[in-house]
Amino acid sequence: MAVLLLLCAPALLLPALTAVQGHEFTLYRMQQYNLQQQKHGCRGALVVAEARTVEERVLTRRCVVMRLADFTLDRYQDALRHNAASVLILVPQNISSVPQDVIQRFMVSEAEVVMNDTLMPVYAAMEEEELLSMYEEMKAASLALQSSSPLQVLSSMVTANGFQIFVGSDFPIKPISDTAFITLEGVLFGTGEDLPTVVITAHYDSFGIAPWLSYGADSNASGVAVLLELVRLFHRLYSDAHSQARYNILFSLTGGGKYNYQGTKRWIEENLDHTESSLLHENVAFVLCLDTLANGEGLYLHVSRPPKPGTIQHAFIQELDQVISSRFPSVKFGIVHKKINLGERALSWEHERYGMRRIPAFTLSHLEDPRSGLRGSILDTVTQTDMKKLRRNAVIIAESMARFMYNLTKKGSPKELPVFRGHMEVQESRLSSLMSYLSSVPRASQLLDREPSLQLLISTLEHEFSQYLQHVQRHVFRTDRRDPEVVFFDQMKQTMMMHRVKPAVFDLFLGACIAAYLGVVYYAIQNLGHIYMKITKMAMNPKQQ
Repeated sequence: MAVLLLLCAPALLLPALTAVQGHEFTLYRMQQYNLQQQKHGCRGALVVAEARTVEERVLTRRCVVMRLADFTLDRYQDALRHNAASVLILVPQNISSVPQDVIQRFMVSEAEVVMNDTLMPVYAAMEEEELLSMYEEMKAASLALQSSSPLQVLSSMVTANGFQIFVGSDFPIKPISDTAFITLEGVLFGTGEDLPTVVITAHYDSFGIAPWLSYGADSNASGVAVLLELVRLFHRLYSDAHSQARYNILFSLTGGGKYNYQGTKRWIEENLDHTESSLLHENVAFVLCLDTLANGEGLYLHVSRPPKPGTIQHAFIQELDQVISSRFPSVKFGIVHKKINLGERALSWEHERYGMRRIPAFTLSHLEDPRSGLRGSILDTVTQTDMKKLRRNAVIIAESMARFMYNLTKKGSPKELPVFRGHMEVQESRLSSLMSYLSSVPRASQLLDREPSLQLLISTLEHEFSQYLQHVQRHVFRTDRRDPEVVFFDQMKQTMMMHRVKPAVFDLFLGACIAAYLGVVYYAIQNLGHIYMKITKMAMNPKQQ
């Protein structure tokens, strides 16, 4: 009987040794890049840790899992202070269901987190049913522990199930040595010789805490969509020699906008320093940069140097003001003046790149503050934009440009009379289609050479230019390997293995049980004769027992 008990004792531990259940999920690592040798983002990727929610008391060496509504800058910094192993942010599939206050709070925290660097791996994952179920189980366990007695907490630490996360690669994180910035350009030539040129430009890349989740609808698919609609409208005007203005119009789409407008910088250098014949070399009236135009109750013209009365730039601003006041009186219009500070590492707007080369330029946006979190967030999706406001802004820009280039005010044309009407009006359906397509692809700069869908998008934009413009060119600018201004890093997309396991304390408890069991077995073997005689004596003398 005693021997049978000793042999069967291990079976008492078997219910605790539940089978390991593994699940795979796709994770997206936080930005990691160096801009002018300043480090940004997270420099870690490897995670081997137990998963816990923010409600847990102890976060040290844990992977802290947060839903979007839970993620704040304070909680992120709390995870850093407690030496958490990593942070995992769960992003809803449908952003439109997220309250606006949650979105705004996350955008503010997101911008602050990305601007700094950390060794702690930070990941984002799309919410899946299985992943949410695990999260809710972890959260319920954490909340239960908060209201438990010390004995119950100890018991739970031994008996409860947990989740082990593994994220890793066979190779260390490496810098991407050959990054490309692509700029597209095309021209509509006016009637006459030595004409001034109006440049209309927008950057097409996006930014957010995770490059693979950065779809950049308002910033800056909206600017690209408006530019492409302007291309279509002015092509119709310029297709007839009798309706061509005495201005050339140069359209450009640039890359690297989220990294100090690297594509714009290289394109300007190419035209001014290395090309003998270029429209930028000649008489540039001004450069109009389009940025974040799919929302807001107002429009702001950002300038580095306010144009003086009597200049071409001032004349355009007057037309812009008149179109807004006469046809869209509910739209607030303002001019925001900010000098270029060469001591700052980051530029605020694209027009500053032109201002550094003494080319008159300004940026039009519905944002008054260039530091708005909307300009670099994974929550900047098409569901957060307003197509009617995007069309309104496109109409304002198109009408202002036409009235300026054809000098309609001086010719006595009524301010209320639209230039583009009938079959030439701004099409909301086209803007909506462009926004949907542009926002369907993550357009982060580091993905350009590695994501076929992004390469296809660039080719589609080039084809769109070719339909309407002349002298369409694609410029590919590679980073200088010897002294790059911006360096990206790989392993932005990872696979996470998540296993259901017993907590680490259970291993200690199990070890203690095994040691005790072996001790009992050892004692029984050493004293088997004595134990046998005692048991026999007890069996022969039941009364003494």
